[in-house]
Amino acid sequence: MKHFLDIENHSSAELQNLLDVAITLKKEQKVGGNAPLLKGKALAMVFQKPSLRTRVSFEMGMQHLGGHALYLSPAEIGLGKRESIADVARVLSGYVDVIMARVFEHNHILQLAEWATVPVINGLSDYSHPCQALADALTIQEEFGTLKGLNVVYVGDGNNVAVSLMHIAAKLGANFTIANPEGYGMPAHAITLGQQFAAESGSTVRLLTDPHEVVKNADVIYTDTWTSMGQEEESAKREKVFPPYQVNAALVGEANPNVIVLHCLPAHRGQEITDEVADGPHSRLFPQAENRLHAQKAILVRVLGVA
Repeated sequence: MKHFLDIENHSSAELQNLLDVAITLKKEQKVGGNAPLLKGKALAMVFQKPSLRTRVSFEMGMQHLGGHALYLSPAEIGLGKRESIADVARVLSGYVDVIMARVFEHNHILQLAEWATVPVINGLSDYSHPCQALADALTIQEEFGTLKGLNVVYVGDGNNVAVSLMHIAAKLGANFTIANPEGYGMPAHAITLGQQFAAESGSTVRLLTDPHEVVKNADVIYTDTWTSMGQEEESAKREKVFPPYQVNAALVGEANPNVIVLHCLPAHRGQEITDEVADGPHSRLFPQAENRLHAQKAILVRVLGVA
């Protein structure tokens, strides 16, 4: 595995292997710590967007595995502005063993991977969030034992998180359904890929607008913020459109009794999700957040070829 840029680039077998590695590393860490598989290795963390989970999980992941992580803020690099992406990629490749970048434009991730001579990991872009999707799949597998045949439902904006969730669900055999307001769906080419992956795995991808319809028989209900970073000027408009898509106790009550609720965080409580649900018995928000650490450790050891 040279890079980890998008779920769509990896086979179902590769994704399941990553989950298996994550489970093994998580168990090891809980009972005494991980072996120093990445001793002497260094990770550069390039941030255009702020983050709690992405920074801390990657930094602690490298520490658990015996390596080192270096945080590079937007002001320190100015990716594509102060210095070209090609130059940044080649300079960092001379200093570190792997690069993780959290960017606005997906093309910036692709350019980093094109020019870097070390592995590049997509820590988030405007198109996709593959590290989050792997943590989501890990959380679902821990709960149900498999994704095969499950009904995974997403309620809200068809954003980068929804794209990666759709792709990993379809690749691993889960039925994926999204309910979003008209005009707030996922990119057409991402949907086409999701439908293709579902056909290959024997699952389904459905696109609807009624949140009450999609949660019927749901095993997983997923939601995310109504306004992503970079869309702040749309906040007022979106706050008028999205209230019917709030994940609240009434909506969760229409799903399967053992349904779990996921959210990639940060949550805007009282908007896309209520306190009652986020802190309730169906919530897996915080095990899901912890699983970013374990999923990303699996990615790191695979792209660096040590597992």
